[in-house]
Amino acid sequence: MSRFLMVDIGAGTMDVLCYDMETDLHYKAVVKSPVQYVAEKASTISGDLLVTGCEMGGGPITKVLQDRVKTNEVVISASAAATLHHNVEKVRSWNISVIEDNKAEKLRQNKSYSLVTLADLEPDRLKQIVEGFGVAFSFEAVAICAQDHGVAPPEVSHLDFRHNMFRARLEEMPFPHALLYRDDEVPEMMNRLSSIAQTARGLPANEIYVMDSGMAAILGASMDILAKKKERIFILDVATSHTVGAAMIGDEIAGFFEYHTSDISLARLESLLRALGDGKLEHRQILEEGGHGAFMRKAIGFGNAEVIIATGPKRRLVEKSSLPIVFGAPFGDNMMTGTVGLLEAVRRRKGLKPIVYL
Repeated sequence: MSRFLMVDIGAGTMDVLCYDMETDLHYKAVVKSPVQYVAEKASTISGDLLVTGCEMGGGPITKVLQDRVKTNEVVISASAAATLHHNVEKVRSWNISVIEDNKAEKLRQNKSYSLVTLADLEPDRLKQIVEGFGVAFSFEAVAICAQDHGVAPPEVSHLDFRHNMFRARLEEMPFPHALLYRDDEVPEMMNRLSSIAQTARGLPANEIYVMDSGMAAILGASMDILAKKKERIFILDVATSHTVGAAMIGDEIAGFFEYHTSDISLARLESLLRALGDGKLEHRQILEEGGHGAFMRKAIGFGNAEVIIATGPKRRLVEKSSLPIVFGAPFGDNMMTGTVGLLEAVRRRKGLKPIVYL
């Protein structure tokens, strides 16, 4: 079997890429993200709610449940409550009842509650999308990326914790695909990716992989035709929720930074790129500004940049930049940046023949 399925789960969209290694054909789709999809469904259900499932991207569904508790009872399983906050007492402070998973399963029989199930991966929905391509729903490998802050110890910033997870991995192996994990390799503290991997085991695939979406975007953008035969590359992925900037020397990450997209301006983004190239970014300063942090290995010099490639659904932010930024589109589609990164990471992991993402 030569088919590979890549799924990039974002805050706004879910991007799907199906690639056949034997025929070199690919099929793609961009649909509403799982959290948006689940939140909209939950908002149409009336009455008391019983919420089960596992950790997924929060935001919209958290807002729906916080609003619902003003008029009705909301009961959530401990596993699903991690979607709202990793501190269960914080969830309870919103007047949402948190119960053990086994008790939630028994409560499913109580018809007075309407059921909401949380999960980033919905196999039936994914099957419908893939079969809509006219492609059989079975694969050599499935890879999924999403953003995972990890479960930080008490009194430790989840942003700092996420950054330190990246740092430890990249210091050992300074390539974006180092953040690709087979389903049985996912670090225990990466709860969201672990939940995705567990759900994905039910898919018809020989192998399951998961990856952080920021690293997948960096790798995917570096596969763009505009980066071909370039040695010093700057990547900027402006996504719905988070923005990642990276400097690369060939396949190696020289450094990167991460911010919430809503907190960043064009002027600050330009200054961050310059500082990234010149090795002047400080992790602690980025955190104090509300960003996720910065990681520096090597200063390649901003003036040495051969290309600055921007991708992401909100890259219009840099449309009027004074910097020589070009817009990337791996596989001819800006929205496939993360899925291309996943595919390339799997290709490298398995030692498969090169793919031209044109």
